Amino acid sequence: MIDLTGRVAMVTGAGGGLGRAHALLLARRGAKVVVNDLGEGAEAVAREIATAGGQARAFRGSVTDLAAVQAMVDDTLAAWGRIDILVNNAGILRDKTFAKMDLDDFRLVVDVHLMGAVNCTKAVWETMRAQGYGRIVMTTSSSGLYGNFGQSNYGAAKMALVGLMQTLALEGRKHDVRVNCLAPTAATRMMEDILPQEQLELLRPELVSPALLALVAEDAPTRTVLCAGAGGFEIANITLTRGIHVEEGPAAAEQILARWAEVSDRRGETVPGEGFTQARHELAKAGFAFAADTQG
Repeated sequence: MIDLTGRVAMVTGAGGGLGRAHALLLARRGAKVVVNDLGEGAEAVAREIATAGGQARAFRGSVTDLAAVQAMVDDTLAAWGRIDILVNNAGILRDKTFAKMDLDDFRLVVDVHLMGAVNCTKAVWETMRAQGYGRIVMTTSSSGLYGNFGQSNYGAAKMALVGLMQTLALEGRKHDVRVNCLAPTAATRMMEDILPQEQLELLRPELVSPALLALVAEDAPTRTVLCAGAGGFEIANITLTRGIHVEEGPAAAEQILARWAEVSDRRGETVPGEGFTQARHELAKAGFAFAADTQG
């Protein structure tokens, strides 16, 4: 059993839906939980945890407000002395096709999902590095990984979180700060107008939270995108095909298209261990010798 006794967890957007389910599960496993949200839901979930015998603190504030985020972190450190787990869950939707979308709505969605996660992560990063332990989860989405009609703003922000996770996992590794992404499919307030009721009932947030718990455990992985919904769990990877090498010349682009089946052939594809792996991969095809690299 994953035991979080003595751990301190901070969950953003935890006044309802997925965030509430995450916070309740973390508390049941022994963690002290900071419940963050904009409205009264934060206090309600904190009371729910306390009534069940756990420890929780409610903190109202927007993740886009860096001063408020820092105050939340300072308050938590003053009360409990450490922060072990950060769950970047807060988010909003402003769905429209790109042709009809106001750029203010694009910026707002990116600000909440991406910069909100950046603000919260930055506020706890040095604490986690100094204590030699941290578990951070970004909430990505299939909209970012694979695209969804009418969600260019949301998809862009969610895929950006994957890039943030990839680098922070590398930078945090020597301090045992593990950073992962959770791609949930769950019935939340944001999905009420998207799916019919019978499908929503199969997508209870509580069925996603075990994935979250696995990603914040002491023996959690790092640099992983874990998908979850309706009791299903999968790993999403960004892979690199073996590809081809084309000699420099006036018809290089034409050769790429003519050999597209080879370029896109997924047999033997790899999951690069870092960004520079792509350069090594391409230089190797040009005749330079490099050791094979897969996901570390």
